[in-house]
Amino acid sequence: MDRHVVEALGLTKVVIEDGKIKEVGTPRVEYCPLFNKYRGIEKITPEIVQKNIDFRINDFGMCTPKREMRMRDFLTFGISELMAMAVSKGILECAVVVCDGAGTAVVTDPELIQGIGGRLSGVAETTPYPEIVDCLGREKVLDPETGRIDQVGGVDLASRLGFKKIGVTLVSSRDAKKIRRRFGNHVVLFAVHTSGVSKKEAEELLETCDVVTACASKWIRKLAPEKSLLQVGKRIPVYAMTEPGKKIVDERLKEIGPVKSNDSEDAPRPLI
Repeated sequence: MDRHVVEALGLTKVVIEDGKIKEVGTPRVEYCPLFNKYRGIEKITPEIVQKNIDFRINDFGMCTPKREMRMRDFLTFGISELMAMAVSKGILECAVVVCDGAGTAVVTDPELIQGIGGRLSGVAETTPYPEIVDCLGREKVLDPETGRIDQVGGVDLASRLGFKKIGVTLVSSRDAKKIRRRFGNHVVLFAVHTSGVSKKEAEELLETCDVVTACASKWIRKLAPEKSLLQVGKRIPVYAMTEPGKKIVDERLKEIGPVKSNDSEDAPRPLI
């Protein structure tokens, strides 16, 4: 049986088995300005989550062997957009990301980086598919047999493959500290899915990572402005915490041109 567990909009646990939704949890966040802007969703409910995940399964094959893998930019300052741009410009050589149908993987194609991250919610568990593994390159998938999710192991794989300038997405400050200790500053750490982190976890992510997205985290939003070198976005702020992180965000600013000043400060509700 194929099984995938994702955290979808509203930080909602969703279980997908054999291409069908088997479980939808209770959303912890009732409103997200991005889903309101792009999907017209004014309140996140279990029914809305189910409808959205059904759309993703049917539209591009999320959590199925038929998943469409490539994509161009969707958000202005999304983490996948930043990583894809950094790889395309040679700032990074690869990105260590989590992909449904593969688990942790090392990706060097910007359109694959965007196609994976731009369409995907947080993945807690996945089942690998040969079609997805082959698309990514079997040697670049951490565990093609089990689809294991292990970002520390993913950076180790990237290093063994000979990459020196590595970007990695992560959700845990424990992983961030392990990677920093083992691989130093040539690895750029991108903290994602920060909604619901504790104050301590937020402090550690801000201390260790290069780029941190706020999501619906009350603690990231409270602590980051005083610590960051640069903030972009108001609905879902992204913070550059280090010079390498700032370099990537600055390069993105150059690429997209002047940012419109009418960006709403509308925030997720509640912040958690």
